[in-house]
Order: sequence, then structure tokens, then C-alpha cells
Amino acid sequence: MEGKEKRTLRSERWFGPADLRSFGHRSRAMQMGYDPQDWEGKPVIAILNTWSDINPCHMHFRQRVEDVKRGVLEAGGFPMELPAISLSENFMKPTTMLYRNMLAMEAEELLRAYPADGAVLMGGCDKTTPGLLLGATSMDIPAIYVPAGPMLRGNWQGKTLGSGSDSWKYWDELRAGKITPEDWRGVEAGIARSAGTCMTMGTASTMTAIAEAIGLSLPGASSIPAVDSNHIRMAKSSGRRIVGMVWEDLKPSRIQTPAAFRNAIAVAMAMGCSTNAIIHVIAMARRAGVPVGLDDFDRASREIPVIANVRPTGTTYLMEDFYYAGGIAALMNRISGFLDLDCLTVTGRSVGENIRDAKVWNDDVIRPLDKPMFTGEAGGALTVLRGNLAPDGCVMKPACCDPKFHKHRGPALVFDDYPTMKKALDDVTLDVSPDHVLVLRNAGPLGGPGMPEWGMLPMPRRLVQEGYRDMLRLSDARMSGTSYGACVLHIAPESYVGGPLALLKTGDIVAVDVEARSIHMEVSDEELARRRAAWKPPAPRYERGYGWMAAHHMRQANEGCDFDFLQTDFGASVPEPVIY
Repeated sequence: MEGKEKRTLRSERWFGPADLRSFGHRSRAMQMGYDPQDWEGKPVIAILNTWSDINPCHMHFRQRVEDVKRGVLEAGGFPMELPAISLSENFMKPTTMLYRNMLAMEAEELLRAYPADGAVLMGGCDKTTPGLLLGATSMDIPAIYVPAGPMLRGNWQGKTLGSGSDSWKYWDELRAGKITPEDWRGVEAGIARSAGTCMTMGTASTMTAIAEAIGLSLPGASSIPAVDSNHIRMAKSSGRRIVGMVWEDLKPSRIQTPAAFRNAIAVAMAMGCSTNAIIHVIAMARRAGVPVGLDDFDRASREIPVIANVRPTGTTYLMEDFYYAGGIAALMNRISGFLDLDCLTVTGRSVGENIRDAKVWNDDVIRPLDKPMFTGEAGGALTVLRGNLAPDGCVMKPACCDPKFHKHRGPALVFDDYPTMKKALDDVTLDVSPDHVLVLRNAGPLGGPGMPEWGMLPMPRRLVQEGYRDMLRLSDARMSGTSYGACVLHIAPESYVGGPLALLKTGDIVAVDVEARSIHMEVSDEELARRRAAWKPPAPRYERGYGWMAAHHMRQANEGCDFDFLQTDFGASVPEPVIY
């Protein structure tokens, strides 16, 4: 109990007093089969488990939570599992992004309302990482993150398959008549072979790596394959460590400094991260009181090369290969010149101490700095564009498309909703050329609703059959981190609230220039003013319930899509719950 006395445990407010209310707490704990020696003088550790029967990324959490509990017990803590909403990327509609803030609210209130002295956060599927960390940040009790880990690499006919990336690839091959429906069923059966998150460097692996880079996970935790025995040991070690964190009073507020977020952004750039990282990190940083914005990412992208050869930014490897090549600790060691090595982590040690002995075991998976996959001069991992189409910014992933699209000018082909677009693009008689710029609008935070992953707009069937596999595509939506192509995303403000994208018309010329960081529609200010005067807001998406709340409080993409009333500067800190 070094560094903390029994009387200072938060849970003591529930279990300690000699009054009627605490009698109720103790007697109900005994009703569940616990004895007073199970909790007396011990930190109560809340384990927030996002397991569910409909989340394949987390299907091993039913067992892994027992490994966490074992670690807590070994260290002298009292583990209590608290189920939290499971945001299953594959099944939840209209999009998990709509519910990220719901998980954040649930996590914060679970930790506040129950007698928790510390927390183990079990997540991994895309939005669960930021959702859990947002809630833990606002509650600010000691917390450690346990990532789900990536699934094993896919396999079909001797070919290695990557989540998402090969789904899009072989879907276009099927539409082009290059593979058969039987082949397609083989891809379907072979692409996801175990528990775990997407094994490409998609949003799941990006966000768990960012959690580790900030210092909120044990070193090396973020990229361990879900079914590797190292993952079991990591889960148990996390359970042990959280007990020590409680006695040390090692809270997220001590770890999540401005320097820690700069480290996270640097690591994200070196990984060739998902575009979704921008939205989540901005939200996470601002919850921690750190003013991160789009320019922080663009600045880092100019300086830090992509050195992880992991698809879809890389050309060859998957997360399983990345882990055995050394993982995030080795990558951080390699880019240590860009990092603040003094930042504190959940280990109680600094970043520098954690990564000092980390080695790269395969230089083709984690490249040397002088032999990167992609350099900042060529646009970096992520590029922020601004102009009269996106005055508050938008995002592009230059490393994931042909460089010829880094500077492109062409006529817009505009769609106001996904069903209309899908029907049109499937029509082989559609008048479209590879120089066109496909545009989908009304797909942003409020328009989507929830900013769904529609940003990798389908290629027109006609062009696919002619052999084309990419073209410039614009939207106020997001795209999966497993996606690729010349996609400009997160256009802000979104069209649904009257952003300039709402004024674009089919046939208008759109120009994108990555080097100049610009996106522009070649329409005069006078014409845009006329169009704005004629524009009418679309009908509300929701008139009640959680969707209504989101519609009234979700911020724009460049602000992290957090709810305004959850942000740190919205009001005074919430006090401890009264117990009478």
C-alpha cells in the first residue's frame, strides 16, 4: 500500500462507514458470495468489458477478462467486471461513430457511480478505444487499457488476405468479371479466421497503437495478435499493474500531457495510420485539456516518414508480421528522435525507459528512417487540405493512392445520398470518365447521421470493367482505415449544416493539390452567394431519442465529433456521488 493509505481508497466511501447504507453495500456483496476480506483494504478494480455475442473483434474477451481478474487478485485488488456497450464495427448501424460518445458517457458514469478505485478498459474494435479512453479521461481515476489485438492474417487459394483492403479489391474484381461468385465466397470464408480486430493498419490497430504511444497501455500491448499466448500474459499483467497504479494515484491526467499527444501523432504518422485517427485523437486530447487540431497532424505529416510496411499504406505485411518485427515499441525506438522520451506511462516509467531495449527484427516490415515507405515531402501519412470547398479542413491519405491524384482537376459528379449514388454507379451507361471527381454529401457527423464510413465511394461499374481501379472521390463522410484510394474525407463544415460542399453542382470543376494543401471548386464568389441564398436545410434526421441528442450536440469532424457538453471546458467538474 506504499504511497496510499487504506482510508484514501475511493471504494471506502461505499464499504467502510458504520452506517445503514454501507451495511447495505456490504451485505449485498456478501449476497454475491464475497467475504469482507475480499474487499477490506483492497482497491476495487472496475473491469469495463465490451464483449458481446455480436462483436467478433472481442469474442475472446469472455475468457480474457478472467485473465485480467487473475492479475488483479494476484496484486491484492478486488476485481469487478462491468459490461459496457459493445460497438461492433461490422454490425452496428447506421455507424458505430454515432455511438462512440454513448460509450464514452457510459464509461465515465460507470466509473463514477460505482465504488471503483481503478479501471481496466477492455476494447479494440474501432470506436471502443477512443470511447473508453474519453470516459476514463473525464472520470480521471487510475486506468489502464487492454487492447483486443489483431486477428490472424487471412488466407485464400494461397494468397494472404487483409481485412477490408482485400474486400474492396476482390469486390471490384467480381464486378469486373475477373473472379467468380465461388471465388468471392472463398474470400468471404478466408478473410477473417480468428478472434481479434482487423489485421491491416486500420482504425482498430491505429487507435490501440495510439493508446500505447500516449502511455495508457503496457509496452508492446497494442499489436499482440488476439490469439497469441502473449496476449493472455499481457491481460494478466495489466490486471496486476492497475493495482499498483491505484496506490500510486497514477491517473490519466498525469499521463495525457501535450507531449504525450505529440508522441501519439508522431507514431500515427510513422505507422501510416487510419484517417479516423485525426477525429479520435482531437476528441481525446481536448477531453484531456490539450488543444490538438488538424494543423498538428499536417505539421507532423510533413516531418515524419511512414516506416511501417503494413497494408493498406504499406504494400506487403499485416499486423501479425508487424508484431513479430518488434511492434510499436520498436517503431517508437526507431523514431525516438521525434518523441518526448520523458513522458510518463502506466508502467510508472518514462517512454524512453519503456522503449530503450526494443529492437526491430525485420527491416522490411519496420523500415529504417533512410528507407521509408513514404516521405513527408510526398504528402506524409495524412494530409490536411483547405480551400473554398473545405474552409475548416478535410483529410487525404496520399500514401494510399496513385501519386497522379495528388494534383488533379476535373468535373464533379455530385450525389446527395448513398442509395442514389450506388444505383447510378452500378449503371454501365453512366456518363463518367476517370477524370471525373465523384462527390457524396450529406454523410457527415449530423448528415450521415454519425459520419458513416462511406468515404471510399464505389468505383463506377463502367470504369471498373474498363480496367480502372481508382479516381478522385470527395465526401464529408469517413472511410474505413482498411480502405485505400484517392479519397478526400471529413470535409468541414459538412454539407448537411450548409458547408460549401452543399453548394457544389455536377459539372463544377474541382481542383486538389496535395503539395499546396488545397482543395478548391472553380466557382465564383458571386455564384456561390446566389447558391447559398437558394439553399434550404434538409429535414432533421431524428426527432427524439439518442439520435436527437447527437444531432443537437455533436461537433464537426475538425473538432473531434465530441458532444459539446462532454468537453472539458463545458462546465465545472462533476463531484463524487453523494451516499446517504
